Amino acid sequence: MSVVLEQIFQVGFLAAIIRIATPLAFATLGEMFSERAGVLNLGIEGIMLLSAMTGFTATSLSGSLWLGVLAAMLTGALMGAVHALFTVALGLSQHVCGIGVTLFSSGLAYFLYRLIFGQQSVPPSIKSFETLPIPVLSDIPVLGPAVFNQFSLVYMAMAAVPLAAFI
Repeated sequence: MSVVLEQIFQVGFLAAIIRIATPLAFATLGEMFSERAGVLNLGIEGIMLLSAMTGFTATSLSGSLWLGVLAAMLTGALMGAVHALFTVALGLSQHVCGIGVTLFSSGLAYFLYRLIFGQQSVPPSIKSFETLPIPVLSDIPVLGPAVFNQFSLVYMAMAAVPLAAFI
């Protein structure tokens, strides 16, 4: 059992958990604001998938990571607005529309990816963000490298969570 705990609590593993949870944190914040507005958005999974695909495509075609982030944000906002239009303005069932948005977005993401990139034996790749170590804090044993030596989007998510509590 101690071998398992040693593996789980390695600095690299903890840093990866935080890094990988970042998109989920942003999606959860978006869903929280949607819920506060009275809209149950069951289409969040499809919206995340389509946003990830458009962000990847924008980054791949432009070479700019921040343009990819912007494209993903705009796609998420657009699909959220489409879902809200169907449920709020047209009064359709939030459950049915959410599942419809998920199915539509998933299919559209797959279709657009194949249309833009084709079926390659080696999938395209993009560069990733550089880590931004926070001086002094990143030198703290275990916690420092795991929490304070991350990408800029991770820090944005960390700041957005408590900020969202006050909005």
